[in-house]
Amino acid sequence: MPGRDAPVFDDLLPGEDAATSTEAVDADAGEAPAASSARVNGWGRVFRTNRALWIIAAAAVLSLTAGLLVGRFVLSPADAASLTDPPEPGLITVAVERGILSNDVTIRGDVGYADSVEVTIDTGALGGPAVVTGSVPEVGATLEPLSVALEVAGRPVIVLPGELPAYRTLVFGLTGPDVVQFKEAMRAVGIDAGDPASDVFDAAAAAAVTELYAQVGYPAPAAEEGAADAVLGAQEGMRAAEQAVAAARADLGQASGGASPVDIRAADNAVNSAQRALDVRMAQRPAEPAEVPAWEAEVSDLRDALDLRRLERSQLDATPDTSGQRAAVEAAERQLAEARQSLERAREQAMPSLSAAEVLYLSELPRRVDAVNVARGQVLQGAAMIVSGAAITVVGAAAPADAALLEVGGEATFELADGTPHRAVISALTPGATQGDRWEITLQPDELTTDQAMQLQGRNVRVSLPVGATAGEVLFVPVAALTAGPGGEARVEVVDGDPRDGDDATTRVVVVTTGLAAGGFVEVAPVEDDLAAGDLVVVGR
Repeated sequence: MPGRDAPVFDDLLPGEDAATSTEAVDADAGEAPAASSARVNGWGRVFRTNRALWIIAAAAVLSLTAGLLVGRFVLSPADAASLTDPPEPGLITVAVERGILSNDVTIRGDVGYADSVEVTIDTGALGGPAVVTGSVPEVGATLEPLSVALEVAGRPVIVLPGELPAYRTLVFGLTGPDVVQFKEAMRAVGIDAGDPASDVFDAAAAAAVTELYAQVGYPAPAAEEGAADAVLGAQEGMRAAEQAVAAARADLGQASGGASPVDIRAADNAVNSAQRALDVRMAQRPAEPAEVPAWEAEVSDLRDALDLRRLERSQLDATPDTSGQRAAVEAAERQLAEARQSLERAREQAMPSLSAAEVLYLSELPRRVDAVNVARGQVLQGAAMIVSGAAITVVGAAAPADAALLEVGGEATFELADGTPHRAVISALTPGATQGDRWEITLQPDELTTDQAMQLQGRNVRVSLPVGATAGEVLFVPVAALTAGPGGEARVEVVDGDPRDGDDATTRVVVVTTGLAAGGFVEVAPVEDDLAAGDLVVVGR
């Protein structure tokens, strides 16, 4: 029946909702799908009965949305003009800063070790196979002055500072630039080798060789075979020549009469005594004629005695013929001079020499061993090892005008791989090949760790080289903030109000003294008024 198949919801009582009616029908019908259909129809009834209200609400929402869109995108002519007009003019200001002001020269530098060089040793003077017998360095070892780079045939290869390679054995009497280099190297290691300006390998230089080997713990090079025997023979010849001279001089003395000063004095006394005796007797002439003959006889005897004494004295002054004896003395003296020269030559030949095979000159010591090409027991052939600078350097270039502001020993800074500043010192300033070419700047960094050195190797870094700096923290402003007063004094305009007020802002003029200028800033100090870090100064309007 229709009343049982399709329930009707049009006749709901006041206060009765669709759910209640549905429940009642469901209770009678016992069918769940009918309840769901009833709820849908109930909501449709609500919309149908309040249709006008829903339309008004939708219109209000649409109007609100349209108003918002129009207000957002549609501008009045006045508003559009306000957006395109320039802002009201104000003061351009910068804050006063406090800190250390410095003027720097900035360059780029390459980080690395000194150029690698192959080490070769002249073994031609060994006279036998150049067998490596010890002191083989390990890779990474450091060669310094007086280091033993290798031991070849039981002899050391001593490292010394120098540019020229060892190309000959230095022996007594040689001259040349290699002798000067040896003397300079000895002075560098604290050994006296004589006058460094002299290019003669003299006795002082030979003595320095002995001291050099003593410091490295090896005996000095042995003299040539037979040199010691030659010295002994020359010494014997010297003694024989000295004895011959002494004998010849004795013969000459005997041939000359052999009168001694004592004999001469005694003879003079005898002459004087005889003269006095004669004078006394002459004064005693007797008065009696009979006594005169006897007196005369005595006077005659006294005269004879005086003549005899005078003869004896004159014989002491007589010069005999000693030409033969004198010639013998001269010959003996010539032989003695030749013996002295022979002994000197023998001693010179026995002096220590410096073999070219036992010294290795290297520049820019210390050096780091990068590779070793020999081992103990091998015969040395070709390059023995490869070495480079032991310390990392930073090498850059600067214009001549900037280089003129720098000096050896000046400080610099560069950044490590992690950005930390690191100190370096200028170790060399090398002018360009021609005027106007850039100068080479070599810097030695402070000690680096192994990791830092490895990270920096081969990098190009930015280097700052201060050429002027304040003693401590100072006040500084941009150079544009300075103006000149009527008397030429420097001054700045400090803003005490709001800079956006433009010319109406409250400002005051502070007279200052200026100091170092660097990087567009200048050091300032107020003369009378106050000026502090953070104050705003005018740099433009």
